[in-house]
Amino acid sequence: MNQRNVVFPPGRQALYERNRYSPAIRASGFLFVSGQVGSREDGSPEPDLEAQVRLAFENLNAILKAASCTFDDVADVTVFMVDPQTTFETIWKVVPEYWGHAPHPTLTAVGVTWLYGFQFEIKVIVKLPEG
Repeated sequence: MNQRNVVFPPGRQALYERNRYSPAIRASGFLFVSGQVGSREDGSPEPDLEAQVRLAFENLNAILKAASCTFDDVADVTVFMVDPQTTFETIWKVVPEYWGHAPHPTLTAVGVTWLYGFQFEIKVIVKLPEG
C-alpha cells in the first residue's frame, strides 16, 4: 500500500489522531478533504448555528491553506445539514463569505438526522494547483 500524503492544519493534529482519520489526503493531483464541522479547539460543537458554519469554513480553510490552496481551487462540495428545512437560510447566508468567485464548484446538499452533535458539515475535493 502506498504511503498516504496527509495534510494537517496547524494545531489540530492531535484532534484528528484521537478520532482516527486524516483531515485531507493529496492523491493524483487532487486534495480530498474530510468533512469539516464547526468544532472548537477541543473538538466540541460550537452551539450557535451561524458561528458553527463559520467555524466549519475556518477549519476547512486552515486545511486548504496547509495544502497551498484556497476555496477558489475547490471543484466539488458536499454539505450535510441537520434539519435543512429550518437551518438552510441561516447556513446559506454565511456561505457567500467563504465560497469564492464564480464559476462556483459543483454542490451536493444532503439533509441528515445526525452529525455527532453538529448541525453542518462541509466536505470538498480540490484540484491542486500545478507546480
